[in-house]
Amino acid sequence: MGWRNRIGGVIEAGGVLAAGRLAGSGGQGDARTVAARTRFFGADVVDPDTGAVRADRVVLSWVGCTTYAFALAGSVFLLDAWVPRLTSTGYVPATAQDLADLAPAAIFIGHGHFDHAGDAGRIAQACGAVVYGTAEHGANIRAQVADPTFETVALGDASSRPGQRHDFTVGPVEVTAVRHVHSAPTAPERPGGSAPFFPRPELHTLVRHPPTLAGVLQSAPRLKDPEGGSLLYQFRVPGFSLLWHDSSGPLTERAPQVFDVFAELPSTNVQIGAVQGFNQIVNGLRDPRRYIEAIRPELFVPSHHDNWLPGLTASAATYDAPLRGELARVAADRRPQLRPMHDPFDYLSPHRLTFPL
Repeated sequence: MGWRNRIGGVIEAGGVLAAGRLAGSGGQGDARTVAARTRFFGADVVDPDTGAVRADRVVLSWVGCTTYAFALAGSVFLLDAWVPRLTSTGYVPATAQDLADLAPAAIFIGHGHFDHAGDAGRIAQACGAVVYGTAEHGANIRAQVADPTFETVALGDASSRPGQRHDFTVGPVEVTAVRHVHSAPTAPERPGGSAPFFPRPELHTLVRHPPTLAGVLQSAPRLKDPEGGSLLYQFRVPGFSLLWHDSSGPLTERAPQVFDVFAELPSTNVQIGAVQGFNQIVNGLRDPRRYIEAIRPELFVPSHHDNWLPGLTASAATYDAPLRGELARVAADRRPQLRPMHDPFDYLSPHRLTFPL
């Protein structure tokens, strides 16, 4: 056995020990669930005795990167399932246990990389949430825990063609999942391309929130987790629709037919989309803009743009100017309102993303 495998084995074993098993959630009426839902969704939305969430409110609470706690029509979901802590433990004021305490009915995975699905297995095992994603997402998430007793639903697999669509319901919510592609660098688009963008790394977060051994051991075994395919989701109830994607890929070059699938979806009130991606160093924020132009939301909320990995990422505020400049290229009658989300101030701030039904 080579030294790389030996070190990898030690990290893997240490990660299992450090991760441990999360405490099970008692669900509706459980004191931890009431407390967690009140914290994530607001006291005006959660019943103080039962923990039930108001059916006439839509609430999203940002938990770093592209993970959101999501209350819709009385149901509670997670969009992705990972709390950042690899290099900056405590920067996001939440834990995987907090997410399990929410007792979500379902977890929706956009893609399988560690910064999107790294806590999904432990959370689903603790609360019994159903995990939705590709077949590869499900297999990898079930493998995260020793005794996976939770259910996973396969929405295609890693070989599914971009543009493949899955329609289903979860409780009162209609859901559409569309296969798209992960962010990736492509050749500069000429003519008319967007200017490259690479924010200068900010290391202050690393100083104020240094990594801990437990955080490293919990995250390190997941660093090699495969993408397993990328999915975009639209959630609909009468009077409201939310569209969420945790990556924005170069569809222009690799799968332009997916834009037509986006355009055929029912109208979108709110789009939460990743703006940070590998193509920004070549084509700036062109790819997020192209998603917006096809989807035509009323409101756009940027995501995957916070400083949870100091040295490679920067604070969300550095995206404000280039994002506004990119949106200025969208036709005025199709240009959405923009609601910037800034780290760390907007973590677990439900008032920023609360909508009436």
